[in-house]
Amino acid sequence: MNISQHIEQVFKKLIPSPFTLAVLLSFLTILIAFIFTGDKSGTSVLNILSYWQEGMWNPPLLVFAVQMMLILVLGHVLVLSRPVAWLTRKLTNIVNGNTSAVITVSVSTMLVAFFNWGLGLIFGAIMARKVGEAARDRNFEINYPLVGAAGYVGLMVWHGGISGSAPLKASESGHLSSLFSEGVRATVLNSLPDTVPTSTTIFAGWNLLLFIILLILVPGLLWLISRKTATSRIDLPRDKQPGKNILIEGAERMDHSIWLKAIFGMLLMAAFFASYSGDLLKGNLTPNMLNFFMLALCILLHSSFVSFLNALDEAIGGAAAILIQFPLYFGIMGIMKETGLVGDIAQFFSSMATDVSLPVFTFFSAALVNIFVPSGGGQWAIQGPIVLESALNLGVPLNKAIMAFAYGDQITNMLQPFWALPLLAITRLKAREILPYTLLIMLLGIIVYISGLLLI
Repeated sequence: MNISQHIEQVFKKLIPSPFTLAVLLSFLTILIAFIFTGDKSGTSVLNILSYWQEGMWNPPLLVFAVQMMLILVLGHVLVLSRPVAWLTRKLTNIVNGNTSAVITVSVSTMLVAFFNWGLGLIFGAIMARKVGEAARDRNFEINYPLVGAAGYVGLMVWHGGISGSAPLKASESGHLSSLFSEGVRATVLNSLPDTVPTSTTIFAGWNLLLFIILLILVPGLLWLISRKTATSRIDLPRDKQPGKNILIEGAERMDHSIWLKAIFGMLLMAAFFASYSGDLLKGNLTPNMLNFFMLALCILLHSSFVSFLNALDEAIGGAAAILIQFPLYFGIMGIMKETGLVGDIAQFFSSMATDVSLPVFTFFSAALVNIFVPSGGGQWAIQGPIVLESALNLGVPLNKAIMAFAYGDQITNMLQPFWALPLLAITRLKAREILPYTLLIMLLGIIVYISGLLLI
């Protein structure tokens, strides 16, 4: 038995479902918060439980959860339209076996995710599913969990990309100082620049070089694994085909009207460009923009409202896991923020750092926190002040510290299956099936990022 097969067997025995993992992480966070912050004034088990439930129902975070559910559902509905189904079939025609499958899926997913994390999230899932369907229809064998892992690798490059939360926020005027509370020393605030431009973070030559290296090494690793692991025939369920109405009468004609859906779709598209043309020119793509655009495309590309609603019925089930798991992670975030646990973790790593090792310690502290708080923007708001103050104290360039945080935040997505939920819903895979392979990819990513941070 080779190492990948051994890891696969271990994961199948030890890793529960993503929901059970979220519950266990909730228990662990409550326990850790009580042990390490219980001596602080006002912190008790009741306080911690209060922070937990307040975090679960935090209104801005619930809005974020709905955005993520819509990304999943609308992306799936879009794929069920005939034009997109035709296009993905063309793309998967170049796939004729296991190695070509993992290379095609991983490269395309990483490129899309570097542009926008939300788009990469759904694109990777769709590509993996369509490759599985191509293997089923053309009767060739693949390692479907490995293809699923290839469709998830975009989540280990997104934060260093164009939609990365920390570098984008740092480029906003006044954002860095806004992260600090009023009690912070004036010397710290006076040392902060107004902005850290994306030309020194996302578009820095060394960051682009690290992405290119990963764009070569990750597919290369998947190619090696694909040659060492067993393949099998794929028996994915086929998409439901809506039945045809023999007789359409009265108001039902509007449900099937091509013209009505076309007018509504064009109205949505016009509103999209009227509202977001400025952001598009700047290359800024937000979850709301993505969802608005996908809704307009869904309406335009489906043959009628009936076709759209039938696809919606099929796609909506995939959002169930996100619906119930997001509040659990929001609760964990609430505990870690209100008890100061995130700050304690970051401060622990920073206290041991030197000007050379701080980026490495920042990387590992962000990676650890991401397991409990899988939200790049939320984690930056909590951990960012400590990262910035430590960098100022040790003379580390702020752009390097910010990117070290971004690299650490994204790398443990390969271990934390939360963001894989859309992929798991669309591909019908289980987390324990893809995690053995994403773990190996994570180890490769750690080597690349740490080497880059030390050599920059």
